[in-house]
Amino acid sequence: MKLIAGLGNPGREYARTPHNAGFMVADILAARNGAAWRRSMRFKAQVARAVVAGESVMIVKPLTFMNCSGDAVGPLLGYYAMAAADIVVVSDDADLPLGGIRVRRRGSSGGHNGLKSIAARLGTDDFARVRIGIGRDEYGGDLVTHVLRAMNADQIAALDAVCERAADAVETILSVGVDEAMNRYNARPGTAPDGAGQGGAGGST
Repeated sequence: MKLIAGLGNPGREYARTPHNAGFMVADILAARNGAAWRRSMRFKAQVARAVVAGESVMIVKPLTFMNCSGDAVGPLLGYYAMAAADIVVVSDDADLPLGGIRVRRRGSSGGHNGLKSIAARLGTDDFARVRIGIGRDEYGGDLVTHVLRAMNADQIAALDAVCERAADAVETILSVGVDEAMNRYNARPGTAPDGAGQGGAGGST
């Protein structure tokens, strides 16, 4: 079994903010695969079971708030005897432009508190992740305000589109592996994938 953790903040006020891109991808994967959400008080998460790309999967939305995501993911992995290699974490990334995707086999948190919390709880950052570009160049100023802001209609449409592609990337990881997902999806909008034609992409950090 694999665990797909989409990161975000619970609550209606956060539902359509950039920081909740991971929740949006989790919802897309559950809907595509006919999986129903249930709330687990034990694991502080919403959980949906599905078969995705032929793989038995637990889709998870931590309800701990972003900065404590590991408090949900860590106990789930322990209870179901899964290893860090069995999870894919989906999160936003302000260092990627809106519409960009970055798939990684492992790596640092890059300052993302949700990834940092999971790595601290697991004692390793050796887990796959799909990072969704939400941009920040045109905004500047305070990052917290940026990631929790209300978006206009064009921005929401762009985020919806990239979340669909990120869900595709997760399914690719499950069906043919991280390396192929990096080849297909590690590109800025409108550019060729990193390493296209070179037999590999993206590196491992």
